[in-house]
Amino acid sequence: MEEMLREYLPILVFLVVAVGLGIVLILAAVVLAVRNPDPEKVSAYECGFNAFDDARMKFDVRFYLVSILFIIFDLEIAFLFPWAVGLKDMSDTGFWSMMVFLGVLTIGFAYEWKKGALEWE
Repeated sequence: MEEMLREYLPILVFLVVAVGLGIVLILAAVVLAVRNPDPEKVSAYECGFNAFDDARMKFDVRFYLVSILFIIFDLEIAFLFPWAVGLKDMSDTGFWSMMVFLGVLTIGFAYEWKKGALEWE
């Protein structure tokens, strides 16, 4: 039983440090926060629409197109990290499989660029 508790000690220390750091950061934000923000600071951002307009108003779909394209390419690029870590232990098949994957990714990017999906006029 004592051996099992010794094995879980690093996890317990990690949890205590994480909770302690979280509490310290929350308290620091409460103590140091600005109480009177200017109107520009609390205005709408990200999408550029006011939060209290009509919910049925028309908006540009290109905003969503660009965000979906970003998510797709971001997730595809995330596959490169584990591949790069295991590259020295990988066979030629693994290397050339990733080259094919990167080729398809590049062709998709060129297609989007040619179609004008990345243009915002």
